[in-house]
Order: sequence, then structure tokens, then C-alpha cells
Amino acid sequence: MTTITDRIAAAPISWGVCEVPDWGYQLNPDQVLGDMRRLGVAATEFGPEGFLPQAPAERAQVLSGCGLKAVGGFFPLVLHKADHDPLPEIEAELDAYVAAGATTVIYSAVSGEDGYDERVQLDDDQWDVFFANLDRAREAAESRGITATLHPHVGTLIENRDDVERVLERSTIGLTLDTGHLFIGGTDPLQLAREHGDRIRHTHLKDVDNAMAQRVRDGDLTYYEAVVQGMYRPLGQGDARIGDIVHVLEDQGYQGWYTMEQDTVLPDVEAVHAAVADVAESIEFLRSLDRP
Repeated sequence: MTTITDRIAAAPISWGVCEVPDWGYQLNPDQVLGDMRRLGVAATEFGPEGFLPQAPAERAQVLSGCGLKAVGGFFPLVLHKADHDPLPEIEAELDAYVAAGATTVIYSAVSGEDGYDERVQLDDDQWDVFFANLDRAREAAESRGITATLHPHVGTLIENRDDVERVLERSTIGLTLDTGHLFIGGTDPLQLAREHGDRIRHTHLKDVDNAMAQRVRDGDLTYYEAVVQGMYRPLGQGDARIGDIVHVLEDQGYQGWYTMEQDTVLPDVEAVHAAVADVAESIEFLRSLDRP
């Protein structure tokens, strides 16, 4: 059985690399992937479209050249529109997954608008379209030997506890346990891990300042504003009970990645030093959870 340390991965968003326009200073892959290796990370997620090469063979070569395994990546999809077929874009991206040896695709059910500050409400017909497309997305990944997960996320169609319950009831897709987005959206990630550990296929670990998260829930801050103001804390220094969550997952036999995926906004290139320091603290916290 592999240790927690063996399964620590990272995502470029912890270095501020994001698909949202105007999301701060954007670093190049050489710096981000080089930092990951220096910190002892075993694997990386792909990051947003354009961060790594689109061509499957080139993407695989970049990662192997850095000595990093490929986890897969966060993949925003519009699933609720009857006049939009998500399958062509899914199939094209899965080619790169196969070439790089990636294991997990992390679907996110976005509205189709930029950013995560507004939420779209669906009617019954749109929910039917959503779940039909979600099943197709799951089957497309599984047919290529890739684990499909759905990522509850602030500002997407699957945000709050009712949304998560709807997915658990109406689909068989696995979940990405994103401790931060679940916590902010009103789902206790520790309770979800305890009650539905068999549906957890991947993790994104974030620790959260609850007072600031409450301001997002209350509408006093947008999600972006809260990230800029430091809502996410190094693992073990917030209110999400990360240590308890990891131990529950381990006790249930979870053998997936623990991905350091703390949303970060870099106002300038100088801010990268603080971001890397936060990642390093979080990695040390995760390593401390390994049992003898």
C-alpha cells in the first residue's frame, strides 16, 4: 500500500495559474513544474487549457521531462444546454490523457459564463439534459480507462449540499472531494467523506478561513475577492479539518491522489514566493499525517 507522501500531487492553480480571464499574474510551465519537483511533489494536474501543450505527445513529453506523473485535470464543461454537445471536446482532451498516462478527469459543470461569482438555476428539463450528458461524459472517460469524477465548485451548477445530494442520487459518477469548495458551498467535507467514501475518487485539498467563507455564503464577498483576501490557508491552519478528512479516507481504503489545489491569485511575479511557501507548508502537513 502506498503512503500519503507517495500520493501528494499539485495543481497549477496553487501557483495562480487559472482559466478565468484576468486572474492575476500567470506563470510559465517551466517555473511551476520546476517548483513542484523541488518540493518533492510526485504528480501534477494539467492546469487550464493552454498551460501545457495541446498536442497529446508534446504534453506527455513536457511532464516526463520534469519527472512528474500526470494526474489529469480540471475540465470545465457545459452539460445543461440541449443545443450543446460536450462529447467532441471531451474526446479531444481524453487523447492527451491517454498519451500522458493520466488517470483521472475532473469534470466541472460550469454555466458557460466566465468566472465563479454567479450561479445559474436550472429547471427540470435542464437537469434532465445535465444528467444525460453527465452519464455520457462518464462513459466516454471510462471507455478510455480513465476515472471520471464530478467536482462540486462554487459558482457552478453543483455547488451546495442539495446539488451534491442530487448528483449522488441521479448519477453513478465518482466525486472529487474538494474540501474548500464543498465547505464554502455548505457541505461538510468530513461528513461527506464519512457517509459517501465509496464515491470519492479524487481529492482537492484546501483549507479555509470559515469567517471569510461565511462572507462568501452571505454575499458580502465574491469568490474572487475572498481568494485575493486570503480565504485559503495552508493545510492544517484553517477550519476544514483536513487531517480528519485524510484519516477518514485512508481508513476507508482510499488510494487516490491528494492534490494540493489551493486557489491563489498572484498580483505580480513577486507574490509567487509566498504562494510557494504556502504549498511547502501544506506538503509538510500532509507528510505529517502518514502513519508508521
